[in-house]
Amino acid sequence: MTVEVERKFVCDAEIMEKLQDIGAKCIGQRQFRDQYFDSPDFILTLKDFWLRCREGLWELKCPAVSGAAPDNDTESLCTQYREITSLPLIQSEVSRIIREHTAEGSESNSSPREQIDKVAENEDTEICSADDTKWLNVLNLVCFAEFKTERCSYMLEREAGAVRVDLDQADFGYCVGEIEVLVPEGGDMSAALQRITGIAAELGEVNLLPLHFAKTSVTLV
Repeated sequence: MTVEVERKFVCDAEIMEKLQDIGAKCIGQRQFRDQYFDSPDFILTLKDFWLRCREGLWELKCPAVSGAAPDNDTESLCTQYREITSLPLIQSEVSRIIREHTAEGSESNSSPREQIDKVAENEDTEICSADDTKWLNVLNLVCFAEFKTERCSYMLEREAGAVRVDLDQADFGYCVGEIEVLVPEGGDMSAALQRITGIAAELGEVNLLPLHFAKTSVTLV
């Protein structure tokens, strides 16, 4: 499994020219529709888990666990996520998160826990179809954000390794760039952060964004 290390920035009118000037190669353009799901009280997102269905394909972005607190501004401002794309594994992980949250809460209402335990018991059989969304109903998950995005992707080859840059234009008017490096789980995160910082420096005066300025977060503001 890989960890996605990324840093977001504001897209200005000159960003494509800047990317070309530093040797970035366009590797494609595409449009997609995203739907994000959570419980009505946002159990997942408040724990920094992001459950997404993109054009029928499910993905759960999980915060990469680090044993130490960030020791510099770069590390604290870059996001690090593990990505789960197997639907049975997604259902199992989401079920676990909600069960643990419920166990931490009030003991007065056992019905939600009973439903969640039922899902956990059957997750390997009856709820694993990508076309069958009844598992969402059982776990009380609803769509809280839905939007289309036009993406233009670039790749930069550097001695330390490749770095990807995505430019996203959402249909609600928000435009954001993302500098991304994929690292094997347990790999050298510091080196990935240095590569991201290096590309940001090459791009010059780009406005790096705080962590909460992802497209999904902006829809909630």
